[in-house]
Amino acid sequence: MIPWQLLDTAEIPGGGGKLRLMKRGGEFSIMLGDNELMNSRVSGSETALAGLACARIEDRPRPQILIGGLGMGFTLRAALAALGPGAGIVVAELVPAVVAWAKGPMAEIFGTSLSDRRVAIREDDVGNLIKAGHATYDAILLDVDNGPEGLTREANDNLYDRDGLQAARSALVPGGVLAVWSSAPDRRFSDHLRRVGFAVEETGARAHRAGRGARHVIWLATRPLDP
Repeated sequence: MIPWQLLDTAEIPGGGGKLRLMKRGGEFSIMLGDNELMNSRVSGSETALAGLACARIEDRPRPQILIGGLGMGFTLRAALAALGPGAGIVVAELVPAVVAWAKGPMAEIFGTSLSDRRVAIREDDVGNLIKAGHATYDAILLDVDNGPEGLTREANDNLYDRDGLQAARSALVPGGVLAVWSSAPDRRFSDHLRRVGFAVEETGARAHRAGRGARHVIWLATRPLDP
């Protein structure tokens, strides 16, 4: 078997630990300690995150999308495939090295997605962009950490607590969708979403596109239309 090769490491801002970019043949992995955060062969649920959210807004001529977390670009590429030429997609990535990896060692995986004229990459905490937005986005897609019960930064909890969810609701246009990816179920999170005024749907998605692998969770939380 081909051994894994360490390509690079990067510190997560705010003391979240050290990421490692690994490669084995044509396969890439991003690790945090002993935990694999993402793998280039496993993209089913991240692709579903974009597909489910974009299906809710496909009738809008110029939808504005915010994606939290670049990762290996699965969610971004799925959103680009689902949205028309009038869309605008902002991707917030906290770790600058992840953006550098996308343009360097993993450039073949990303293809032309980063140079697509609909895309803007912001090296920033997605929470900052959410707080700065007011009725700005048709959809916010959060693939940050491992979901509401994260691994990397305590600060990520601020995205999923009451204040963070209220900020996301305010950043969405009426009828906009907050889509949240999680590696595991969280019974309390649906309740938290409802308490801040979202209409909530929870669905499962397999890690592999072929319907195999771990079962992940996606929440689709819709801001109701104004009366």
